[in-house]
Amino acid sequence: MSELRERPTVLRITEVGEEILRRSCRTATEEDFGSERLARLIDDMFATMHVADGCGLAANQVDVDLRLFVYDCPDDDGVRHTGHILNPVVEEQDPGRALIEETEGCLSVPGAGTKLARPARTVVRGVNQHGEAITIEGAGYFARCLQHETDHLNGGLYIDRLSARDRKRMMKQTADRREKVFAERAAKAARLAGAADRVS
Repeated sequence: MSELRERPTVLRITEVGEEILRRSCRTATEEDFGSERLARLIDDMFATMHVADGCGLAANQVDVDLRLFVYDCPDDDGVRHTGHILNPVVEEQDPGRALIEETEGCLSVPGAGTKLARPARTVVRGVNQHGEAITIEGAGYFARCLQHETDHLNGGLYIDRLSARDRKRMMKQTADRREKVFAERAAKAARLAGAADRVS
């Protein structure tokens, strides 16, 4: 994050049921690339993701209609991957690809999580904030993150991949736990703001 910009803002995370999570996001264009507005949004999204203890965050999860997500996610070997991508496209995979079933959750479905099978490896192509082409390859948990966030930008949620019974169970979990999750996020945001004030 640039030291020349103001301190990042922690944004409100949209929740399941909000319309913006259910439509494909706007493709980033030349008007977006290299702009201070985009740089600020990326900084704010990282701050928001970290406060919520997430490993990825899509723009429509902070009520912004743009094909962008940020990530700070380990792979199965413990290697940390941090960055952002605009206009991501997941490379098509063979039907016989290897799958891994692991627990998956979502910041927009607070407090809920369940096992879900996804491809063990993935390749995502897109551009960075300056419009330069980038390719991100991920395995294991990081591959899951890349697929999950791209789904968001296409108007999808991980619960869409579940059976009707499991979707109902996830909605019950989030109804039961959301207030506790929100309280934890607010407390962490307050602690970080206090720490930043002490060093500024």
